[in-house]
Amino acid sequence: MSSDYFLFLNIVGVAFFAVSGALMGHQKQINGFGIVVVGAITAIGGGTIRDLMLGKPIFWVEVSDYLFATYTAILVTILFVRYMPSPANFFFIVMDAIGLAIFNIVGIEKALIEGTGMLVALTMGVVTGIFGGLMRDVICREVPLVMKSDLYASTCLAGGLTYAALFAMDIAYFWCILGALIVTVFLRLGSVYWNWNIDLFHKRTHKKRAFRLP
Repeated sequence: MSSDYFLFLNIVGVAFFAVSGALMGHQKQINGFGIVVVGAITAIGGGTIRDLMLGKPIFWVEVSDYLFATYTAILVTILFVRYMPSPANFFFIVMDAIGLAIFNIVGIEKALIEGTGMLVALTMGVVTGIFGGLMRDVICREVPLVMKSDLYASTCLAGGLTYAALFAMDIAYFWCILGALIVTVFLRLGSVYWNWNIDLFHKRTHKKRAFRLP
């Protein structure tokens, strides 16, 4: 992937997550500078942890364009909420799903660029995708989405596996990215709309047979 294309994808992901963080702050009636804090942590938190784990310079310190995109997205969201009808929860879910999908791809690509194997890259994709939202939810005193039974981190994994499969078949980068994005967003929105979930510790109930004497 070219550096310009990677920069563009990363900036778009940062912007979407910044919007989702600002919307969450609005829902929780956070005001003032708190909105900026929540939005910024959502936007750059996952990528920061990824870069620390990879032992690389933190992306928004190295390239200030990411901070510019973050603050711009937060400001636009504040103005939208202030002067337009209050956004429904649907907008937060869509912004979060798109940001999750893009950051998943960014994390995978960043790890592969640094020479890791695909398994490590898939892990970095999940880390990049979920940790900004996890910190956002903790600050807003919400049960983190990743800790609930509906699909969240697992959508990153599914999207990552889609990317890995297409990559292994030597498909062009564009289609690897597009396939992973579609799978991640579809599963995330589908889990909300159709209530898909994963309950690993759900015990199966067996009906006891009643034995009757002849």
